[in-house]
Parts: sequence; C-alpha cells; structure tokens
Amino acid sequence: MADLTGREVNADVVESCRLGDRDAFRALYLLYKDRVYSVALYFFHGDPAVAADVTQQVFLKLITSIGQFRGDAGFSTWLYRLVVNECMDAARGRKSKVVTSDRARMEAFAVPGSQEEDYARTQMVSSVRSAISALPLKFRIAVLLRYFDELSYEEMAKALGCSMGTVASRLSRGHTMLAELLKA
Repeated sequence: MADLTGREVNADVVESCRLGDRDAFRALYLLYKDRVYSVALYFFHGDPAVAADVTQQVFLKLITSIGQFRGDAGFSTWLYRLVVNECMDAARGRKSKVVTSDRARMEAFAVPGSQEEDYARTQMVSSVRSAISALPLKFRIAVLLRYFDELSYEEMAKALGCSMGTVASRLSRGHTMLAELLKA
C-alpha cells in the first residue's frame, strides 16, 4: 500500500485505483473524505444531510471516473473539480435550507471564558456562516476553497475551470460582499 501521509497522492495510488484496487480507493477516501465533506457542509449552509449526500456522490463519481484523471493537474485539484461540480449540480436540483444555528456545535469550538465571550463568539461564528451561505454560488465556492481548504489561486483555477484572474476577481467580489453582509 502506498504512503498517503502527504497532501497529494502519487501516480501509483491512482493507477491502483484504475485497476480496481479497493485498498487504494479506501486510502483515497480516508485521506480526502473530511475535506470533501467540509466544502459541501459550508456550501450547503451547514446542512449535514446534504453534505453527506454530496460527499457520497463525489466518491461514487471518483470510482467511476478515475480513468479520466490524466495527471495534468494534481489529484486533489481534479477531486476538487468533482466536488465543485457535484455541489453546483445539487444546488441546481434542490432548494437548500439555511441552517442558522447549531448551538451545540458552536459551543464545542468556544474557548472557556465568560458567558458573554462564549455568546459573542457563538454569534460571530453564526454570522460568518450565514454571510458565507448568502454569497452567490460562484463566490461562495471560491471563498470555501481558498480559506477552508487553503487552495492556491492556481489550484482553484484548475478546480473551478477558470483563469487565475477570474479566481482573484471572484475572491475580491466575495470579500466585498462578505464585508457588506458582516458590516452590522
């Protein structure tokens, strides 16, 4: 079994997947499942059911289309393209519900302090989540890929199928919209 401790997989693992090696698929799944789920979760306003469905669809698509991976870009870039496509398809196919509060999850991230600090932190996290959820799809996915998955502009351009200039423009417009939404 190949070593997958790094951020990117090697050609041997991809080739093993092409040949139907279940252990190789399992390794890819274990390496990327949390990243894929995280993007989908934020894309769909914190809805865990939709995020789980999208994650499942992405990995089913991975199994059926791994032969299309040419290696022109990194594997993770190609996988993020699958994630973006699946999120966009799912968004077009349904009206997602906005989850405005999940207090238990928010409190799990709170640093011990006064009740006022905890409340303020919870409100800020909720406000940021709502603001990101309110962004139009193409700006939301750009923000998520950049700040939640830390993709470079080049990786984002490949994953989104656009130029780096378009990525920069979408991030800039996304920042402007977020600033306006969070101004209050």
